[in-house]
Amino acid sequence: MADTAAPGRTLGMGEVVPVTGRAAVTAPFGAALVAAAQRDSRIVGLSADLAKYTDMLPFRDAFPDRFFNVGMAEQNLVAVAAGLAKVGLLPYATTYAVFASRRAFDFMAIAVAHSGAPVRLFAGLPGLTTGYGGTHQGIDDLALMAAIPGLAVIDPCDATELAQVVEAGLDHDGPIYCRLMRASVPRVLDPDAYRFAMGRARQLRAGSDLGLIATGLMTERALDAAETLGRQGLSVGVLHVPCLKPFDADAVVQFASGVRAVVTAENHMAQGGLGTRVVEALYAAAIQRPLHRVGLPDRYIECGSLPYLQDRYGLSTDRLTQAALAFARIHCA
Repeated sequence: MADTAAPGRTLGMGEVVPVTGRAAVTAPFGAALVAAAQRDSRIVGLSADLAKYTDMLPFRDAFPDRFFNVGMAEQNLVAVAAGLAKVGLLPYATTYAVFASRRAFDFMAIAVAHSGAPVRLFAGLPGLTTGYGGTHQGIDDLALMAAIPGLAVIDPCDATELAQVVEAGLDHDGPIYCRLMRASVPRVLDPDAYRFAMGRARQLRAGSDLGLIATGLMTERALDAAETLGRQGLSVGVLHVPCLKPFDADAVVQFASGVRAVVTAENHMAQGGLGTRVVEALYAAAIQRPLHRVGLPDRYIECGSLPYLQDRYGLSTDRLTQAALAFARIHCA
């Protein structure tokens, strides 16, 4: 998701930051779900009155008899999805990350995960992708959902990976929580060369000085930062970790072993998400590397324009590049 837009205005509900400098795909989740449903009659779609804002409309229009709007009742959304799963259907449900992870947490834990119901919950407005303040910014969802036993937790990088996660949901044995990017979504990964695999990380760039480990939209920014730092004489590698759970600790350890210092980057609180899991993996493997975590602070974020907020809290490409360069000057000199 691009980090440039008119800096002075908070976007309205449904408005998106335009993608610049990269190819983009419109509504990749909706398109992928329609394509999957054409092949698999088990698929049903559900929304908690947010179909327009979670790209569920293409599915609703293509399969009106297989779409259910439960209204503004996220606990019911999850409970209905669990019930449909238990009679042999394959529910794909959408709402906002804050509602999925906070309001419906117990329903995900008990109605879905406790019985292993194959519910696929796709959550919009993850992290700092809306200027609507702490009530709508899902800054803690990865930590919350990863605490539920048996629940896969995914933060896709781009349109390519989001569509592939939809496809992977056809065969995964168990429930899935996936962050959702909507409307115009950048294409960072080559769909002919990249293939999402549950629980697997992928090294996207080799390097020997600094290693950037990123998830979600921060992977695009890590790649851009690595390119800039490379022009300044640093050898920077990038490891993309789409799955917070199952977590590919082996790939993280192998990647970190080949660099002198590590920076993690996530669109989430710096505690409890990707950075915390990387620290735990390196500690368990007795790998010692200087490590800096780029993520959101332990506080609710105010309302404002996305470029302003993301830059203020260190998630913009420029701020990530600056943080990585400052850290590398200390530990990779």
